[in-house]
Amino acid sequence: MAGLTRRAALAAMGAGAVVGLGYVVRGIIRGPTRGLRLTDGGGMMGVSPTDMSRYMEMFNRHTELNRVVEEIPGGVRTTTQSDSPDLVAQLKAHVSSMYSHVEQGGEVMCMSDSLPTLFRHTTGYRRQLTFTASGVIAEETSDDPALTQAIRAHAREVTGFVRDGMPAMMQGMMGGSGGMMGPGGMMGPAGPP
Repeated sequence: MAGLTRRAALAAMGAGAVVGLGYVVRGIIRGPTRGLRLTDGGGMMGVSPTDMSRYMEMFNRHTELNRVVEEIPGGVRTTTQSDSPDLVAQLKAHVSSMYSHVEQGGEVMCMSDSLPTLFRHTTGYRRQLTFTASGVIAEETSDDPALTQAIRAHAREVTGFVRDGMPAMMQGMMGGSGGMMGPGGMMGPAGPP
């Protein structure tokens, strides 16, 4: 039997780390949210592998996206665009998929403080999506001040993702803005004992 090459050993270690991280994330997600549906047909965090691939592509290419958020009565109008036709297609598919999840009541678990509120109150706000040649215009409004606040908070979160990419998502997850590991998150107000 041939010896294990360094490259093969490193690949095996990397694969093991990915699997281990998956179990950790699964444990974190299942801990405080047992009553929520985290998958729809076997996907992670309520999304399909295709959706997850889109997220990663957009995070990796965030510098190619432009985003403008306009506060309007009861909510926001966001315009997200790109000069790259393949990224525009990814963006349109992503937003369409998210709106489908909302319409079907399929909550998507992610590193967002505001999105769970929006998924749990889908009948309390209005959504209008317009495709343009270079991207999407999304208008979301509500008559409920708390939902208006959540709509605007989510727009700020997404703007952070577009501006900063993956670090913005990781900051939210690790507690930079009250994410999973920070104040009020899974680790509680004071963090671990």
